[in-house]
Amino acid sequence: MASSDPSSAYSCRRIGPANTKGHVIYLQDEKGSPISAAHDIPLYVPREPSLLHMVVTAPRWTNATMKTSLDGTLNPIRQETRKGKLRYALNIFPHHGYIWNYGYLPQPTWTWESPIVTHPQTKRQGDNYCLDVCEIGQNIGYTGQVKKIKILGAMALINNGETDWKIVAIDVNDRFANQLNSIEDVEYWRAGFLRATNEWLRVQDIPEGKKEKEFAFTGECKNKE
Repeated sequence: MASSDPSSAYSCRRIGPANTKGHVIYLQDEKGSPISAAHDIPLYVPREPSLLHMVVTAPRWTNATMKTSLDGTLNPIRQETRKGKLRYALNIFPHHGYIWNYGYLPQPTWTWESPIVTHPQTKRQGDNYCLDVCEIGQNIGYTGQVKKIKILGAMALINNGETDWKIVAIDVNDRFANQLNSIEDVEYWRAGFLRATNEWLRVQDIPEGKKEKEFAFTGECKNKE
């Protein structure tokens, strides 16, 4: 089954039923040819250098923990497993699943958080994955969707002792996109959203027996600069 977004040059092809280990999502270009979900989508939107592309892996209000494999052919999106079982983001009151459209910035040559490089401000190494994105718009995306976004800020989560940046952004096609141009705008127009984001990231793994996570910068969301 294929799905697409009329505003995007990309579409995705789904193989196997959702919530199974056989569920795989491949990305396609405008001609329907398969492409790498990590390497074949430009980081910057052509002719719009202030905008970036993100790939959605877990849409807002969903629970399946989906991730693009950085190894193998075409880097498809699959559901993560832990101890042989499919992994899900639990519902942590008052939230249901992911509270934003969650995904990543493509082009790992530029967006990969290296596990052998220590960040000068967080004092910790990277988490061996592309920069994660929390897209805070109103529209619910779909896994494999390629969105055009503008960056608003970033939080530095410390996950298992590694730096795990969470980029806060908004889809440029969202009805609130013109109002949100900075992290200060988010605080004003979407009061409480950054606090909810901090809480969600901090406590999400506690029901699995893990400790509450920490942040660099005492949890402050840094501006886009």
